[in-house]
Amino acid sequence: MRSHPWAPVEESLADEELARGLVAGDEACLAAAYHRWSALVHALARRSLGDPREAEDVTQQVFLGVWCGRRGYRPERGTIAGWIVGIARRKIADALSARSRRGELATWAGSALALTDPQRGRPEAALDRVLVSSELAKLPSAQRRVLRLTFYEDLTQTQIAERTGWPLGTVKSHARRGLDRLRRRLEPEGSV
Repeated sequence: MRSHPWAPVEESLADEELARGLVAGDEACLAAAYHRWSALVHALARRSLGDPREAEDVTQQVFLGVWCGRRGYRPERGTIAGWIVGIARRKIADALSARSRRGELATWAGSALALTDPQRGRPEAALDRVLVSSELAKLPSAQRRVLRLTFYEDLTQTQIAERTGWPLGTVKSHARRGLDRLRRRLEPEGSV
């Protein structure tokens, strides 16, 4: 018994035929493309990102991009495998960029939260904490929950995904949106 229902399609199609079927909207060809190239995409993502879960997310995003952008594939520009690897490289770059932005926002939010002892440091730290707590309370519940778990319980996004049962991408989106809202609300006027 075969482990994948699309294996006969995958084994019988040349890359060019698979590409034509994919462009035409044949879901069996998408499944075959995933079967044929997902290990390569995952390996590229894991090597670049160093995180197997993030590599899984990127792999899914790549094949979602393949499906949504299938009409943009042009065989005269290169092979279907090369096109998929190109999508993978862009998604990996996006993930690295998002990671960098999350790190910058987390650093900013950590300094804005002023989690130090109020007896030490600057006197306005207590006021900062009150202001941040007030703005945090105004966030949608999912964003507020993710940020509280991040900053008050010191959980990673992967740990938050495990605790909440939400997909890792959802946790990352809530964190990014919540931090963006906090940054916009707490930045001094006129600063960029």
